[in-house]
Amino acid sequence: MTLFDTTALLVSLAAIFGYLNYRFVRLPTTIGLMLFSLLLSLVLVLGDLMGWNWGRDAARIVEGIDFNQTLMQGMLSFLLFAGALHLNLEDLMQHKWTIGVLATLGVAMSTLLVGGLMAVVLEWTGTPLPLIYCFVLGAIVSPTDPIAVMSLLKHAKAPRALETKIAGESLFNDGVGIVLFLVLYQISMDQQSFRFPDAAGLLLREAAGGTLLGLALGWVTYSLLKTIDNYQIEVLLTLAFVTGGYSLASSLHLSGPLAVVAGGLLIGNQGRHFAMTDTTRRHLDTFWELVDEILNAILFVLIGLEILVLTFRLDFLLAGALTIPVVLLARLISVGIPVSLFRLRKEFSPHVVKILTWGGLRGGISVALALSLPAGPQRELILILTYGVVVFSILVQGLTLPTLLRKMLPPEVSAD
Repeated sequence: MTLFDTTALLVSLAAIFGYLNYRFVRLPTTIGLMLFSLLLSLVLVLGDLMGWNWGRDAARIVEGIDFNQTLMQGMLSFLLFAGALHLNLEDLMQHKWTIGVLATLGVAMSTLLVGGLMAVVLEWTGTPLPLIYCFVLGAIVSPTDPIAVMSLLKHAKAPRALETKIAGESLFNDGVGIVLFLVLYQISMDQQSFRFPDAAGLLLREAAGGTLLGLALGWVTYSLLKTIDNYQIEVLLTLAFVTGGYSLASSLHLSGPLAVVAGGLLIGNQGRHFAMTDTTRRHLDTFWELVDEILNAILFVLIGLEILVLTFRLDFLLAGALTIPVVLLARLISVGIPVSLFRLRKEFSPHVVKILTWGGLRGGISVALALSLPAGPQRELILILTYGVVVFSILVQGLTLPTLLRKMLPPEVSAD
């Protein structure tokens, strides 16, 4: 299939599933699309068992889609910018220390916990991985996914302060998690030449450099927006920032996700107030909301279809089932310790750790990172474990998050 044919198929499936979900099921859009996509995949697999070969034909199409390239070098920059554009910087700054610690030390702590616990679990299930690959798995599943999180927060009706914490953390820990994954992956490839100062330097350069580059390019874009009043050109300027900024960051070996988020926050706040007319704001918001919805729809359909190319074995499935509580436990500890320390100086709502734990959803970025690993037995196992965590996260955690919020946060609670 050509690129156009593949795109046409994914857009058509997203449109059909979106219609069916809205018309008959009324689940949050991302959950509904993924659920219908998973059901289609299961039907195709059952068709194979009956000798129809539908699943094999569909699997060949899905195998032809480079999920990692499609998301990490295509969709991700647009989705992150759309999310950052609507995040209030004043709200973010009120919780900067909480968000900063969760997005950095929290991710690192969760990576270590998942890696150490999974080394034991996988040994017990008869599917052992080298320790460094267990830590690679930890880096893949520890960051919360801003695409999944922000899409579902629209439906969860979380208090503003809590929504800021969850959304802010997911936007920043995504970039940190990707950099951490790259560092651990390089160590797994060449353990003999590993030196901690080099790894720490790479982590700092990618994260800090990406953020500074994003702020610089965001300021340039903001300055240009101030000098004109033409919404078509202004939308085009934001598109240029997203595509050009992400590409430049990647070519300089800096964090593209953090660059887009930093610039998006500046444009969405400073630019919105001082460089845009009401007409421009309305058109810009409409454009990026539409981009966000369309790409989200395609992404979650694609996640559901990825089941067609996975290798299913009983021991892999057992290990996958045990990975889910391990990841949740690591999330609970990596959130609980920082929040407990912050509680010495600041008041939090009683159930904020439980909500942050359950609301830390994983999504397409985790799947893309797992798919970026080189072919081999480690990749197949890590992919199954990651996919299990992502599916549980979106379908179970995502569906029950609104109920959890209603039970744990009465309307008068602000969740500070």
